[in-house]
Amino acid sequence: MNVMDILKSYAERPTDTQQDFDDVARQVPADALGGGIADALRSDQTPDFGSMAASLFGGSNAQQRAGMLGQLIRTLGPALFSSVAGGALGRALQGREGTGDGANPAEFSPADVEQVTPDQVRDIAAAAQQQDPSVLDRIGAYYAEHPQVVKVLGGAALAIALSQVANRLKR
Repeated sequence: MNVMDILKSYAERPTDTQQDFDDVARQVPADALGGGIADALRSDQTPDFGSMAASLFGGSNAQQRAGMLGQLIRTLGPALFSSVAGGALGRALQGREGTGDGANPAEFSPADVEQVTPDQVRDIAAAAQQQDPSVLDRIGAYYAEHPQVVKVLGGAALAIALSQVANRLKR
């Protein structure tokens, strides 16, 4: 089945979302996929962004988790991020800010995120969305590079993402 046939089926009703998402993710431009993911993250037919960000974080490997947190801190800024994140991640970030070693506080190593929980990410993501709703577009673009993780969001979110990818490709 080609991409347009798969995507057309989402205008009518979803079928095998997991497999279809895999097929489409391999064949469409990253910006269309990222936009579709972002639309699923902001949809009123899916859980709130904080909950979905927590699911993405939980389904990600350490490197992907670090990248996601980098996207969120770019939205919140180091000071607010530290106050929301607290705990080990807040201390790690605070230690970087004053070192003068040129370390970018928006970049975390996998070791930096070992102690961060999905619940903390939920709170961080909710604060980031409140500060700048376009963070959903950045997270969508980020996970377009890691589409295998997006499947943790479940069939409804995947169906919305695929439907929105189809709409973007029609334009």
